[in-house]
Amino acid sequence: MISNIKETITLHNGVKIPQLGFGVFKVENGSQTVQSVKKALEVGYRSIDTAAIYQNEEGVGQAIRESGIPREDIFVTSKVWNTDQGYESTLAAFDASLKRLGLDYLDLYLIHWPGKDKYVDTWRALETLYKEGKVRAIGVSNFHIHHLENLLKSSEVKPVINQIELHPRLTQVEIREFCQKHDIQVEAWSPLGRGVLLDNPTIGEIAKKHGKTSAQVIIRWHLQHGIVVIPKSVTPARIEENAQVFDFELSVEEMKGIDGLHANERVGSNPDELLF
Repeated sequence: MISNIKETITLHNGVKIPQLGFGVFKVENGSQTVQSVKKALEVGYRSIDTAAIYQNEEGVGQAIRESGIPREDIFVTSKVWNTDQGYESTLAAFDASLKRLGLDYLDLYLIHWPGKDKYVDTWRALETLYKEGKVRAIGVSNFHIHHLENLLKSSEVKPVINQIELHPRLTQVEIREFCQKHDIQVEAWSPLGRGVLLDNPTIGEIAKKHGKTSAQVIIRWHLQHGIVVIPKSVTPARIEENAQVFDFELSVEEMKGIDGLHANERVGSNPDELLF
């Protein structure tokens, strides 16, 4: 059972990723990103998740440099955006992300969305980057089972991760089981359901029992399911609070109670409908 923020999960290629990371979706580039990421690193987070479309890679890179923490101790993820999909354009997009971050390599690079019909060519570009040693691991984001099945048929390198919308109102059990069968790690974005779950009475009762916040209970639920989770906040106290999830454990009954909140409700787009 995970017991501290430094603990990692070993991906199928042997690379280790911290199970609790820090996301920067919708964090404004510049001082807000720099201060948020530096605070996260100060608290003990060692995994930072960004993307080209977030437009804050520069701030993430600046925070990492100013933190004083050795580069090899920080796990950095970015993603190729929809309009850059395709073989050559993905290679160019990766170089642009690396330049904005001011880094020599990435730890993880993801296809942000499957889209309509370019993700196989995009994946070939990620395989090239991986084979050239420019990225330590490659994966996908927002892929349904049929996307993964198609990719696995035509790929040389299997994705290490599928980063998907996942929270108690969207538990994604079928995709999680498929990924487990194929040794693909599941990572949750929007793990708190963009805040809509924080007032849920079931979660509130469990939080009260443990002397924790609803957000801490939800993060703990993810961790105990073996999911990599990347909550985000720009509030220093909340950044710290979200990391204080290692001094309690949810019971089997509490886990089942939270599992039972599933309603197939999304806060983001359905990958089958976001076509480009």
